[in-house]
Amino acid sequence: MRAGLPRDPAQWIALALSVAALLAGAWLLRRDRSSAVARPGPAPPRPGLAGLDPAARASIPRPGAPRGVAVAAALALAAALISAAYVAVYLRGGPRIIDATSYWLEARAMAAGYLAWPLGEPEASVLGRFLVRGDAAGDAARRGAAEVAVIFPPGYPALLALGFLAGAPLAVGPLLAAALTLATYDLAARFAPGAPASAGRGARIPLAPLLAALFSALCAALRYHTADTMSHGLAALCFTVALASARRALDEAPAAAAGAPRWWRDPAVRAAALAGVAAGWLAATRPPSALALAAALLVALLPERPPGSAAADAAPRPSPRLGRLAAALAIGAVPGLALLAAHQRAATGAFASSQSAYYAVSDGPPGCFRYGFGEGVGCLLEHGDFVRHNLAEGYGFLAVAGTTLRRLKLHLVDALNAEPLALLVIAGAAIAFRQPRSRALAAAPLLQIAAYAPFYFDGNYPGGGARFFADVLPVEHALAALACAAIAERAGSPAAGGGLARRLRALLPAPFVPAALFAAALPLAGFAFRAGFDHAALRDREGGLPMFDPAAVARAGVARGLVFVDTDHGFNLGFDPAPGDVAVLRYRGDAIDRMAWEARGRPPAYRYGFAIPDGGGLASVSIAPLAFDAAPPREALIEGESLWPPRAQRGAWAAPEHAGGTCASGGRLLAVHATASGEAVVRVGLPAPWLRGARISPRVAVSGDGAGEVVLAVDGAPIHVWRVEPAAPGAPGAPLTCAELPPHPIPEDAVGIELSIARANARQHGKLRRDAREGPRDEAGAAAPAAANAARIHVEAAAGSAPGGPGGPAAGGLFALDAVAVAGGNSVDR
Repeated sequence: MRAGLPRDPAQWIALALSVAALLAGAWLLRRDRSSAVARPGPAPPRPGLAGLDPAARASIPRPGAPRGVAVAAALALAAALISAAYVAVYLRGGPRIIDATSYWLEARAMAAGYLAWPLGEPEASVLGRFLVRGDAAGDAARRGAAEVAVIFPPGYPALLALGFLAGAPLAVGPLLAAALTLATYDLAARFAPGAPASAGRGARIPLAPLLAALFSALCAALRYHTADTMSHGLAALCFTVALASARRALDEAPAAAAGAPRWWRDPAVRAAALAGVAAGWLAATRPPSALALAAALLVALLPERPPGSAAADAAPRPSPRLGRLAAALAIGAVPGLALLAAHQRAATGAFASSQSAYYAVSDGPPGCFRYGFGEGVGCLLEHGDFVRHNLAEGYGFLAVAGTTLRRLKLHLVDALNAEPLALLVIAGAAIAFRQPRSRALAAAPLLQIAAYAPFYFDGNYPGGGARFFADVLPVEHALAALACAAIAERAGSPAAGGGLARRLRALLPAPFVPAALFAAALPLAGFAFRAGFDHAALRDREGGLPMFDPAAVARAGVARGLVFVDTDHGFNLGFDPAPGDVAVLRYRGDAIDRMAWEARGRPPAYRYGFAIPDGGGLASVSIAPLAFDAAPPREALIEGESLWPPRAQRGAWAAPEHAGGTCASGGRLLAVHATASGEAVVRVGLPAPWLRGARISPRVAVSGDGAGEVVLAVDGAPIHVWRVEPAAPGAPGAPLTCAELPPHPIPEDAVGIELSIARANARQHGKLRRDAREGPRDEAGAAAPAAANAARIHVEAAAGSAPGGPGGPAAGGLFALDAVAVAGGNSVDR
């Protein structure tokens, strides 16, 4: 946590605005007091209302309501402008974190008409982080129809795709900011304790919605989530609209019951349908948040009783016809749920979770990514440091409590830009919980916390805050507004006559404008002294720039050809499933790059460099020509780490790992980690069009008791096996050694080529050594015929090899694919 005097211009501007708001509020307060002295006594009643009963007065619209909507609209415009400024000042022109760039790629694909797009060869030029093949359910690879999709739910990318179609994707966020501010105003108005939003009594009711909209516009966390291409801004809007519309449906239902209009004219049914649309789209955007919303809607349906009255004395209420409303809500949810199902089908080949399918082949240990508790939860490749530090004993009660508390600690700053101001949210929740009408508002943040408790990873980062809780920030703004309005009403009441009450009255008067100015000063000061530091850290992280800038490519004079990028972020920002004159691919630094160049007709090629200084600071961007020889090389090398993510994993998981200073080619390799027992196999694909007729030689790296076998399969059938014995049995600290296995030819008509890398576990080491000496045996113990073209390799420790360093791959037993050497084969001309 960082706090202190402002450092950045944005923080100083916030401080200046905070001081100006305080001074203006004090001046207006003094003027109001002078006017009150000049006009003593209560204000006369409005003409024409004196003889009306309370119910009739409540039905008359408030004169201040249109002005309130106008102020809310002005605040919505301010929120949109601040979010647009955030894109330029803090994001510096584009998405920054890996999730945001993945949503960017997914939206661009959807704008081109793809939920999953054809993968093509070589696959390694496209596949990478947060991308999953969609052919797991069949033999699509043999038919040449493999597809790839981004793993995230499609609700937000579908909206962002509209921005791509309009040519302004970064305008979607500011528009969301404006809509979210208006929705927060409506939410606070409908859930204000005491009366529906159309009622006209009490100063608290018109004040709370406008304060909620004000807090929404000044919330720095929401300005980030409606600037970067993250899904939480849309999720917050869906959550807010669903809750407010459900409340409106319940309010309209008794009146509609008396007139019995047809269902398509029933305002209650229309409101329930809108709540369903928002809830279904939330499920297609962030499914766990949809669970929290569903529970909040159930709370909203609980019977309401007037405060302080017994159930028997409560006045009878017209039936809200909950069955009709529930049916409308369910029908409204269908489009969002259908979109989610279509995406999961396209991404996985079945109606399964795209994220689970991705982690099943891209991370480990097996079953590490799941919504739940117990041992084995936590993926060691994507979240390795976090899992090793926090989940050493599994995801049990203590780990759940620790994860939740860390989220809450960071979330305290999110709502109003500083931790102490979170007390207003808590106070507002206490007020709302005592009122049956607004109890769902108080329950929603708690339900959101519970919905994400079964997910092990914090998800926190500077600027984004506790992003899993960001979806209920509008609810928290409404709660904080209720607290501020209650304080202002209490301080402005004539009964508040002593001590502390007089001081509160001086600080938070009942008139709207001074109260709003004092309320605005709080989050502005919070940003100046606290939250601004987090957003500056977000701005400066990872080189302080988006990792791909098409304007930089244009400035370099690149009008057509291939641009190879080094980073996952840069690939997601630049790759287009429907490319134009300039196509962006991953730079692998091996034969894969040439294959990609040949597959696309040998156009001009360039490398996009993004270099972050060692000591931090602004990254430097370079675009340099990348030359390939016209004649195909006689020998080529495919690095093992270029083949990640694998096609499939069983009882094992593969991870690209650094092995600098060792025999590993390029200082990296693809390590295979086995579970304690059972089969441990990882399957990787090879680019078949270029390997037909070639001879391939896998190069393995082993250390300690690392051992296993490599199986070459063509079109699903194994044709060759290389068995590798341990380099130094019983010596876990032995140096890393590498061995190139004997070459084997690939048939000329091969369509699909795979290597299965099987890591031997402790039980299999003895059998592996016995097979190497005696050959394999059948179940009766007799000698069995060896597999066709089988080869057995014994790797000796090389004295000159160096371990990979503390905690590196050579620190314990290792079995890894270092590279695949290719001799001969086809070029694009054949």
